[in-house]
Amino acid sequence: MDKHDSIDLFVLGLDDFNRSKLETIDQDLAVNIYPLLDMDAVTSSEDYDVHAVLNTAENQLRAHPRPIGGIIGYWDFPVSLMVPILARRLGLTAPSVQGVVGCEHKYWSRLLQKKVAPAHVPSFQSVDPFDDQDLNEIMVNYPFWIKPVKSHSSHLGFKVRNHKDLARAVRKIRSGIAGMGNAFNEFLEYAHLPEEIARIGGNHCVVEGLIRGRQCTLEGFVHKGEIQVYGVVDSFRYPNGSSFSRYQYPSTLPGRVIQKMTQIAGKVLAETGLDHSAFNMEFFWDSKRDHIWILEINPRISQSHGDIFEKVDGTPHHRILVELALNRRPAWSPGKGPFACAAKVFMRRFQDALVTRSPHAQEIRAVEEQFPGTMISILASQGQRLSGMDPAEQDSYSFACAIIFTGAKNPGRLRQNIKKIKNALPFEFK
Repeated sequence: MDKHDSIDLFVLGLDDFNRSKLETIDQDLAVNIYPLLDMDAVTSSEDYDVHAVLNTAENQLRAHPRPIGGIIGYWDFPVSLMVPILARRLGLTAPSVQGVVGCEHKYWSRLLQKKVAPAHVPSFQSVDPFDDQDLNEIMVNYPFWIKPVKSHSSHLGFKVRNHKDLARAVRKIRSGIAGMGNAFNEFLEYAHLPEEIARIGGNHCVVEGLIRGRQCTLEGFVHKGEIQVYGVVDSFRYPNGSSFSRYQYPSTLPGRVIQKMTQIAGKVLAETGLDHSAFNMEFFWDSKRDHIWILEINPRISQSHGDIFEKVDGTPHHRILVELALNRRPAWSPGKGPFACAAKVFMRRFQDALVTRSPHAQEIRAVEEQFPGTMISILASQGQRLSGMDPAEQDSYSFACAIIFTGAKNPGRLRQNIKKIKNALPFEFK
């Protein structure tokens, strides 16, 4: 493809795995992919300088010798808010900062959800974790969840059964919330917030009543106010009820349940004002009560699902991001991949330990050859303590030692393959 006949697209925090996904679609969509900032620059920390990072990115964009067609990002905060701010500065298509914050600010998002879908929202309230009086005035009954108004991968999210649990959770939140909370506060300066929300900053928490059931994620997009869901992914958890064991596509939930979830998503997203954006919206379906609960809204694709979409539908859903950035209505054709179903699988351990053995390269290759299309990523290396791993794929209750992407011709065979693959990847700990 002649670069002069194509469109230049910048990707915030481009990594090798997602570059490979974007490269499978760039020829088809006639785009050239360029990285914008590295991963360190798009990872928030306690001393993260939001304005400096945005200015660095803007300078890089303005120095580009050719016209820029769009900016995309598939990571959670801060990338999710950098995209609309930078796009606005350069006059490019993107969601509004307001629309993104309305999804990402967990307390504000709950208020917006409650306006249009109150039956599907649990009891909730905001709380300042540094204010003992505020903590003493929590009205949500035990057990409940407490989590920062902005976090990722359930980081600093805790299930609280009693006052002792609450005290333990608050200690951890107080010591760790500023890493993301301070940066989130700086980004909030770019949004016009209602007065009641402006008082609830990034170092606040939301307390929510427990919701339960079968969990799934609706992946979709909003283009010029029109909402479309193109895939539904089931989320399965380990027995602890908190840590994910796998994401599986397509969902096996009843069609009528998915249809109802889609209707709810349409109402809520319209209330947030999100437009020109991908989204993934998480739900629970309580089958005993036949009741649907909203968990949360993320104004982006879940890049975790890219490979399983590619295995089933023939293309990763990064394609949605690209087409939206170019102000095109995304086209999606399901069922064109080599597998009928696929999963992203997490191998986890639930106590800290020293890794005394992890799978060797030959062992990994043998498994990938035995199960065509399978990809394995080892996160826990020999000689490493689990608590010292990169926190990107971790949660508050476990340590992910490996990630497996695999596909099969039906859900039953998929489960069998997953069990065999896990057994063939030897880890040892002490």
